[in-house]
Formats: sequence, structure tokens, C-alpha cells
Amino acid sequence: MKNYILLFFCVLFQFTQAQETISGKVVDKNNKPLEFALISWQNTEIGAEADAQGNFTLEFVPDAILQVSYVGFELMEISTFPNKENLIITLKTEQALDELVIKTTRKSTTRSHTSNTNTMTMNSAELLKAACCNLAESFETNPAIDVNFSDAISGSKQIKMLGLTSPYILIAEENIPTVRGASQAYGLSFVPGTWVESIQVTKGAGSVVNGFESISGQINTELIKPATDIPFYLNLYGSTDSRFEINTHLNHKLNDKWSSTLFVHGNARVAKNDMNHDGFLDNPLGSQINVMNRWQYIDQEKGLVAFLSARYMKDEKQTGEIDFDKKRDKGTTNLWGSEINTEKFDANAKIGYVFPDMPFQSIGWQNSFSYHNQKSYFGLNEYNISQRSFYSNLIFSSIISNTLHKFSTGLNFVYDNYGEDVFNFTAQNYDRTDNSVGAFFEYTYDNADNFALVLGGRVDNSNRLGLFVTPRLHLRYNPWEDAVIRASVGRGKRIANIFAENQYLFASSRQFNIKYADGKAYHMDPEIAWNYGVSFSQGFHFLGKKAEIGFDFYRTDFQNQIVVDLDQSARTVDFYNLDGKSYANSFQVDLSYNLAKHLNLRAAYKYYDIKTTYKSGNLERPLQAKNRVFVNLEYQTHETDKGGSWKFDATWNWLGKQRLPYTGDNLAQNQLGQNTNPFSTINAQVTKIFSDRFEIYVGGENMTNYQQNRVILGADDPFGSNFDSTMIYAPIFGQMYYAGLRFKIK
Repeated sequence: MKNYILLFFCVLFQFTQAQETISGKVVDKNNKPLEFALISWQNTEIGAEADAQGNFTLEFVPDAILQVSYVGFELMEISTFPNKENLIITLKTEQALDELVIKTTRKSTTRSHTSNTNTMTMNSAELLKAACCNLAESFETNPAIDVNFSDAISGSKQIKMLGLTSPYILIAEENIPTVRGASQAYGLSFVPGTWVESIQVTKGAGSVVNGFESISGQINTELIKPATDIPFYLNLYGSTDSRFEINTHLNHKLNDKWSSTLFVHGNARVAKNDMNHDGFLDNPLGSQINVMNRWQYIDQEKGLVAFLSARYMKDEKQTGEIDFDKKRDKGTTNLWGSEINTEKFDANAKIGYVFPDMPFQSIGWQNSFSYHNQKSYFGLNEYNISQRSFYSNLIFSSIISNTLHKFSTGLNFVYDNYGEDVFNFTAQNYDRTDNSVGAFFEYTYDNADNFALVLGGRVDNSNRLGLFVTPRLHLRYNPWEDAVIRASVGRGKRIANIFAENQYLFASSRQFNIKYADGKAYHMDPEIAWNYGVSFSQGFHFLGKKAEIGFDFYRTDFQNQIVVDLDQSARTVDFYNLDGKSYANSFQVDLSYNLAKHLNLRAAYKYYDIKTTYKSGNLERPLQAKNRVFVNLEYQTHETDKGGSWKFDATWNWLGKQRLPYTGDNLAQNQLGQNTNPFSTINAQVTKIFSDRFEIYVGGENMTNYQQNRVILGADDPFGSNFDSTMIYAPIFGQMYYAGLRFKIK
């Protein structure tokens, strides 16, 4: 069946693109955002509402007039678009009104009925529901992403989509792949949450424009734009687990074309915590400094827009036994300790041009360079990795005959140079260079009413993967009002970075065994998988209140996978090519409902059926709950004349039992059962908004105070054969409370 699908895509490869959009910001003459302004195409049903910062994105309709309206302001009509990104639309006030105050609410997470993919967009209001110290912690209130509890050593949280870990997700920053390779384990914690403007979460096969590696989905992060940023922003944060943060943005408009923002982030954990009294730190000590400078250029008359940015990040972590001293005990068996020290530098440049006489036609060029260097040790194990990467993507978009038929095509080049040293019982070196060049073509048919098709494909030539084709297909159908059915199918291919993606396993006494084959990376074959998905959502009214219900089912079917086997023995971890079946079935039903004025409910149930053929048989994937329940409640009081209000947010997560890896050859006191017990957690936050300039917030995580009973096996003998800190399935710290403030100068 898959061969026929592949043949079908290859034959139709010449016809392929993603839905073209227009984006910008609506402001008044003082450059103050006009929140919830209405933007729509004349004589169509296609429109959008600006968010709380005045930003909007909607489908582009060539040869149509864009209407922008806001109560108390004159209607603006725009017919020419030299640029379709980052438009600044300034509305004039009506002469009869001197002042207008609009009080309304808007969903912080939306799912468009006209989007061709199953994409959920989280705006800045969603990110403020929790502390969101970094990107890894930004999904706590979103049911599409599962946030895994951090391992017992690094303290970093990991995410899953459709039951698969983050290496199977294409994680991009403004459509440039970022969290990949050496940064897979901790890269999400290197993006401060306050830098993020919005996040788009796409389930299933995504666009071929950004590459061939995504399998289970895509996460794209949009950072705050210099052209629309405020002059000054400050966020301070402190928590009972002794973590402290400072975030600040400094923005300057040089002229009507150039804008620049300096982002500065710093965090530190300064005190030792051992809530379960096992002699090991519950969270690592450490610090991070993260600085980025962004420049934006806009010339709407000439149709030019450009972004330039440079970023430096240094992150240091120390963990292990409470009394471990790195100067005294590193490399010895006195006390067990670990350090993970990372330096990262990246720079990117993006330029876009819209043809003035043909607003439906544009060309864009993305370029990015990054350097990542990590030095780390875990007891007597050592792991050092460096990565130098260059990414370039040239994209041309236009139409075929008319605006019902659109396409994007281009060329893509990726270069990765790895230096990788591993010491686990013996020293090994895995230096390598990967590069690939590819061409893509994506065709979109959209009848502007109820049906759309996106047919995409790319051909890549890699020094390790050879010549191969990546086909993908998306279908959307709107059978009736406020309903949408979507289907997708696509293929993904990637080289597994087995050590970088499984660094937590170094914090154990397991010996790493690679079952060598005749492959190109670590002597193993690349991972290849097909993803199939269908979804349905329906908006409706119940008891006079808005509601939406959605269902989706996705299956990921691996043709090859690098199996990480913890079940052969508690003494080893085996890596080998899949010999049998491996699949992940994901089913989700979710409901959004406006219970009362200003009171919203979001709930979801997720079921996972994930199995892999191991040497010992066909088993469920370990440390993965088959059943999960998510409930989020949010409430905001009515705003005062000065913009003040209270916000309340609470999230309940319930996780069913999870299979534990085999521990039968440990000593009796270090053996675990076959499954964990179900448990639940509650996170909550209260925010007091005094005005549009100042607010304070307090919150708590794991307020049920659930703690995993046995966190580290063999903690009393960390250099012995039973030591293992990788069996983490629940919180280990217990209750944690925090407080902070946000201050703005507009």
C-alpha cells in the first residue's frame, strides 16, 4: 500500500504548496495596539480577530479588498499589498468620538476551521497562564502536547506528541528548524517563554517546505517582533525550589523602517533541595545567561521585509549527591555528581520580497548558523558533543492560472558537523559530518468555500541517506457550518542521534551496547515512518454558550526505528535496528466550552496504543501512560476602567498506569513492579492585573503533592551495579509555589 502511495506522490510531484497568509498588527496613531480589531476580506467569509497585542494572521485572498474595523475608528480598506508579512495598519479615530474603551474576551488557544492542517495556535495570553519560564514549560495548559516529568538528574522537562518523544517532532523557530541534533535533550529549556509571541502546534505530517525529518508533528515558535514590541518589558520570578529569573526586553524604533529589540534572560537555582531524603538533589544547582539581539527592516512600498538576529547562551548545571563538590569529587568515587555545561551561539538572516504588481507572488530566503558545545559527565560516565550547523532555505510562492491554485517551491541545504565523545566503560568517538541538498514543491487547491488540498513532495540527496523522496498530503473539507474534517498522510526520515537524544541514560550504571549493522550513522540504519491522521471538529452553542468539540486519530507506522531497549537487563541499554513492528496509535477527544461569562473550560481525554518489537517480544513502550485526562479552567473578572482585573487558571492532569522497564536482575530492594500506579497533579495560578503596564502573579505546581515513591534505584551505592536514576514517571519534588511580576512601558 505504501509503495502505491509513494508512486502516486512521485507522479503528482510537479503539482504542490501551503496556504498563503497575510499578517500584521493594528494600531492607533500613538502606535497603541487595537486589541480584538476585526480584519476581513470584502464579500467573503474569511476573516480574523486581532489578539490582545493587535496582531493578526489570516488567509490571503488575492484581488480582494482587506477591511479593518474597530469601534470608534474609521473603516480602512486596503487593496494593494507590497508586503504580506508584518503589516502595520494604523486606524484613524472617528471625529465624533474622543475616547473608546472596548471590553471583550478572546480564546488564548484557537483552532481555525479554514486551516488546511490540524494546527492549534497558542497566543501570548495562553503563555501567561503559567510561569512558562522556558519553551519546555509552555505546554502545561495545552492538551495537544504531553509534558514529561524531568529525569532525576538534569531537571529538564521533555515533551511528547502523539505519544512520541521530541526527536520525532520538527521544532522550529520562525520556520527555521532549531531543536535538533545536539540540542534535543535540553534545547527547549534554552528558549525563554517571555520571548515567545505565539506557538503553532501541528499534529501529523507537516509541510515539506521546512525539511524531511518531522514524523509525528511540528511545533513552530514565533518570537516577538521588533516592529511591534513595546519599549520596555520586565519579568521577575522566584519559586520555593530556589529558582530565580529575570527577563527584560529593550526595544528601539530607529526610523519608520528599522526596529531593534535586545532580549536578556538570566536564571539561577542557588539552594539544595532533597524533599525525598535520598541523599540526591531533587533539582540541579545552576545558572543560565541568554542574550539575543533582533533587527527588523520593513519597506512596505518596495515589498521588502528582513530579520537579522544573533544570540548567545551559556547554561551550567550541577547535580548529584547533596555533599558533592565538583572541585574535590569530580572523576572519583568519593561522591556521585554530575555537571552539564552548554554554550550555544546562533545567528540567522531572513529576507522576503513581495512583487509589487503581483501581490500573490513572493520570494523568501532563510539562512541560519548555529554552534552548540556541551561538556558533561555523570559520575564516571562522560558525554561531550559539539555541533556546527548551517541551514539555508530558498522559497518561491505564486499561483497557477488563478488564486484557486497556489504553489511554493524552492531549494534547501543543511550541513551538520558533529564532534562526539562518549565514555561508558570504554572511550568511543563518533565524529561525523552530515549534509543534504533538496528541492521541494507544494501545491494547494482551495475553492475558498469548503474544500482544500495540499499535495507536497521533496527530493533530497544526503551523504548518509542517499537519494530519497518525501511525499505528504493534506485534505480539508467543511461539510456544514462550523465543522471541519481533515485528513493527512506523510513520510518522514531521520538519523537518530542515539546518545544526544538519550542523555538521561548516562545517569545510571547501565552499559551502552550498539548492535552493529551496516548503517551509515552509529552503524545503524535511518529511522523511517509513515504518519496517517484524521480529525473532526465542530463548533456549536449549548445553553446559549459557545462550545467546540474535536476528535482526532493518528497512527505512526515505523518502517525502521532505532530501538532503545531497557528490558534485556537492568545492567544494559541496547540500541539496534527494528526487527518487527513498531507503531504508535493516538486518539484524542477534546471539548472547549464557555461555562459562564469569563469562565472557560477546556478538557481532553487521550488514549495511546504504542508497541515496539524488542528482543524479548512485542511490548508497550515503557514510561508511557495509555490513558490521560486533561482539564483546564480559566476565569477573568470584568476589567476596570484602568484595565485592571483578576485572572484565575487551574489545570488538572490524570495519568493512568505506565509500564516500567525490567529490573528483575537487581537486588530485591532495587526491583520495581511491572506498572506504576495512576496519579494526578494540579497546577494553578492567580494573576492580579493593576493596569496594562503592571501585574503580579502567584502560582503552584503539583499542588496535590504527589511524589514518586522510589526515585533513584541503588541511591545508597551510586557506583554499584544497581544504580539507576532513569525510572522517572511522576513528580519527585512535591509541591512548588512561585511568584512574580510583569512591568511594561508602552
